[in-house]
Amino acid sequence: MDGAAEPQSPVEERIANRAQRVHILTGAVCNNNCVFCMEEDRDGRYVTNSATTDEVVQKILGANQGCEEVCFTSGEPTVNPRLPQWVKWAKAAGVRHVSVMTNGRALSYEKYARVLVSCGMNRFYVSIHGHTKKLHESLTRTPDSFEQTVAGIEQIARLKRYGLELHTSTVVTKGNLPALGEVYRFLRERGVDQVVFNVMQANGRANTHFETIFPRYTEIAAAAKAFLDQAGKTEPRVQAFFVDIPLCTTTALPDFNRGYVESYVHYEPVASGAMLLGEVQLEERKADANLVGVTRADLDDALRKKRPECASCRYEKVCEGVWVNYLKRFGWGEFTPVT
Repeated sequence: MDGAAEPQSPVEERIANRAQRVHILTGAVCNNNCVFCMEEDRDGRYVTNSATTDEVVQKILGANQGCEEVCFTSGEPTVNPRLPQWVKWAKAAGVRHVSVMTNGRALSYEKYARVLVSCGMNRFYVSIHGHTKKLHESLTRTPDSFEQTVAGIEQIARLKRYGLELHTSTVVTKGNLPALGEVYRFLRERGVDQVVFNVMQANGRANTHFETIFPRYTEIAAAAKAFLDQAGKTEPRVQAFFVDIPLCTTTALPDFNRGYVESYVHYEPVASGAMLLGEVQLEERKADANLVGVTRADLDDALRKKRPECASCRYEKVCEGVWVNYLKRFGWGEFTPVT
């Protein structure tokens, strides 16, 4: 996630040295209906994600033997009945961190949570977007999802004695921005190791509902500073990280709490990858004749933008730019190069 295993060096150095994570797309189905979901193209996602079969998983793992992390993601991984078997194969392939990005609802069932852990899953990223039922479900638009997600978090926390890591992901919206401190305390009290606050990507449903849910970056940075200043009075190192927000807007935050989106690659059928990549890159990234590796930059670079002034910023080399859809609403006024 997005962000953050005990950062010590400056944020730009951590970003430059980040290890690449392998994503395995598990399906097109999700049992939540989040208002900000970046995967609004359900038909397109169905074609790509449904291509993940046992054979595809084995080929991906074979092409990435002993990698640092394999993360099962896209759709809701826990609704795919093959997930436990795929986790077992990842562990057998020597992967150090076998992880999942999940809404956590299925983890509320102790038997299922224990199955995943026994198969080799040792890192959980659980999405939760508020500290109350009303706030969380106003964003997931799914009745009773709050109780199940919280129960899932508490279940994994009870299994941490087996060497698990428990992280959460909270997408920052206008609705939960005033409650950062409350969300953080709620999650830490339930055994969460790292609380990641993810700033929305301005595409998919987040773009469709932009005016209703998307705060300005400077508003997020100000709220983050107020929260961290307060939390820091009682906790020397606040385990909260703010991710996917331009670094030039967060210079007032402690460097420790400035997170980043991990570098990752996932694999798609060659036909879809060829539309994104040049022929040379295509050959270099093939896992086999039918699968090509696609990175986050491949998907997002055309949707972000920099201006000439950015060239003088200390963060220019590691900055991905600003979402074009964000600039259409707010322009460049918030962004000043850091020298």
